[in-house]
Amino acid sequence: ESDFVLVWEVKPRNSRSERRKAQLAQWRNKFTQNLQNAGILLEKEETASEKKTIHYLNLSAPWDVLVYYAEELILRAPLQAQPNPNFNTSDRILRKLYIPNLMAESLPNRPLDYYTCAFRKSKMEKFLGCENHDTYFTNTQRQRIVYELLARTVYGKRKRAEVGVARLLNEGAYTAAFPLHEGPFELPEYEVHPDELNQRQVLFRYWARWSKWYKYQPLDHIREYFGEKIALYFAWLGFYTAWLLPAAVVGAFVFVSGLMSMGTNTPAHVVCMCWQVGYLFDHPGTVFFSVFMSFWAVTFLEYWKRKMATLAHHWDCMDFQEEEERPRPEFAAMAPSIEYNPVTGVKEPYFPERARLSRMLTGSMVIIIMLGVIHHLGYISLGFLCVCVCVCVCVHACVVFFFPQAGNIANISSSMVNLALILLMGQVYTALALQLTKWEMHRTQTQYEDAFTFKVFVFQFVNFYSSPFYVAFFKGRFVGYPGHYGTLLGMRNEECGPGGCLIELAEQLFIIMVGKQLISNVQEFVIPYSICIQRLCYGKKIPPVNSPHPYPSTSSVELLTYDLLHSSTVLQFGFITIFVAAFPLAPLFALLNNWAEVRLDAHKFVCEYRRPVAERAQNIGVWFNILEALSHLSVIVNAFLIAFTSDFLPRLLYQYKFDNDLNGYVNFTLAYAPPSYTSHPMCRYKAFRDNNGNYTLIYWELLAVRLGFIIAFEHVVFIVLRAIDWMVPDVPESLGLKVKRERYLAKQALADNQEALLVSHRGSASSQG
Repeated sequence: ESDFVLVWEVKPRNSRSERRKAQLAQWRNKFTQNLQNAGILLEKEETASEKKTIHYLNLSAPWDVLVYYAEELILRAPLQAQPNPNFNTSDRILRKLYIPNLMAESLPNRPLDYYTCAFRKSKMEKFLGCENHDTYFTNTQRQRIVYELLARTVYGKRKRAEVGVARLLNEGAYTAAFPLHEGPFELPEYEVHPDELNQRQVLFRYWARWSKWYKYQPLDHIREYFGEKIALYFAWLGFYTAWLLPAAVVGAFVFVSGLMSMGTNTPAHVVCMCWQVGYLFDHPGTVFFSVFMSFWAVTFLEYWKRKMATLAHHWDCMDFQEEEERPRPEFAAMAPSIEYNPVTGVKEPYFPERARLSRMLTGSMVIIIMLGVIHHLGYISLGFLCVCVCVCVCVHACVVFFFPQAGNIANISSSMVNLALILLMGQVYTALALQLTKWEMHRTQTQYEDAFTFKVFVFQFVNFYSSPFYVAFFKGRFVGYPGHYGTLLGMRNEECGPGGCLIELAEQLFIIMVGKQLISNVQEFVIPYSICIQRLCYGKKIPPVNSPHPYPSTSSVELLTYDLLHSSTVLQFGFITIFVAAFPLAPLFALLNNWAEVRLDAHKFVCEYRRPVAERAQNIGVWFNILEALSHLSVIVNAFLIAFTSDFLPRLLYQYKFDNDLNGYVNFTLAYAPPSYTSHPMCRYKAFRDNNGNYTLIYWELLAVRLGFIIAFEHVVFIVLRAIDWMVPDVPESLGLKVKRERYLAKQALADNQEALLVSHRGSASSQG
């Protein structure tokens, strides 16, 4: 059975020069020869056609090679089996209450849980299953070992850093390198026992189907097949989706209460329908929901840290640390010099740190300029389109006598145009971030991915959140008053509609958030099937996922990294926390999207992508820091949103000073136009100004109330958040005891005393000790 496959193509009429083809062939020959010298077994196959010949080189590692590198890579070895722990809190609660759990399901071939310790060849007899050489190492462990050999094997001159399959792929010597899936995912036509299904079929039957949308994810099976990094992603997505359920219920309740309060709200009775809609979101319930979501976000992250620590321990990754990384192939090819690595003592490509810092500083300046200039130009285009939309809507409104609603329709239309612009600019920003990251010459893949992730998130943060921030905090703030309107570049500053800025912000958030989710899910669902239909229509055979050109072709580790970490989910987290005061239904739409997202991603990994190399990880990396920053930013933004965008505080002040039932509140918020502007005595506008356009005492009282509310809101919420952080430890106490116990067992197992292991029979899966 093959552990890995290398693929390359040879075309009879190739545009490449004969010299280049000979160079690539020489590299391949030396590479395969060195692999054979390292003990790897090779088996070559090929398929020929008129246009090209595709060569396949199947690689497999014999027992001696596996044993040698298992000790060098510090793989974990099983000492003793134990029952699998139940990590689903809801399942444990329902069991205690004797309530049937429809989400639970019995899965075949669940990976066993073991006491484990670092593998040592000299202690082989102490490890379970060592007598069976074919099944002792899992498929993911075999892949890791073979990929490690592929990454360190020389194909040219070592002093030129001509090492590793990654650089050969970059040079074009190979077109693909990947581990094979374990057979087809399609279920047999005849009835078979579940235990007879292969791992891929088990994942398809019990996880990657739409009918399993309400079932628990088989995380142990996912980890066994794809590795810890991908399993942690799905664990994070499932955990986040489960926590969205209470937030969605409370948000829906707040929305319904706002809907019901429109009939009993005194100000809503004396204003037009467009103003009444504003009270749908602008009521005391949104203040409660803002505080609730602030507590929800921090509590969710604290319990995710506990879940993450528990899974890392269960999967033997708690103390995992990446070894000294090799230079990226692109870095090795473009580095100007060769110097000794101070850690490994080996000569490798070198790029001066000062030059890199200079490039990173220049890249930062480019980011700032692009965020300003391109986004400004984009909004000029948006403004032009919005003017066109508004003109068309207003003309149509006059014709059908629907004029009072034209403003809302125009706002919705402009938001849809804004969404299209955001999606377009997102592609531009991502391409720019990729080119800047390449130009900065980061040495390792981890440094490269972190830099790329940060740039993309900054770009997308500004791209998606700039228009909501503008509506929430800038639109209508610098309008002026009749006769003295504020202008920018000769154009009158934009003001909010009769319903206020909060309803416009809610419309923006709904269209941007839900629209992006719908478009993304439709693309993920439709594109693979459209490719299949296109190939069938042209009479082409659809290649299997294990072929060099499956559909889609995005299957390498580098291309999966950004998709795997899913910045869209992090942006979604920002929408449901930062602007939740304006859109309490955001958690509900996020919940519905994520239910679909889990199954779409599962189907892609099981049925469409090549099998990626299993990677180890103990957390979700830099994304957790970004989530924490967003949760703290949400407290500040919601405080300002309630204070300056909502009418909550003006109503509260009016109730305190004038009338508890809000009789006359609408007149309280309106000012008279200056006599110099109009002779009509009843020309009024929304502001706290006197007849000459000066701010009244009420304005300054309200400003003091708003600033006081922001200070009180932030201090109370942050104090409670710190209390939650203190009360919820990052690592459960029971897990801390297990870690100490297991480290003791590992030392005993690897000691020279042969009876040490027999002394202790209890424990749980060990982390590296």
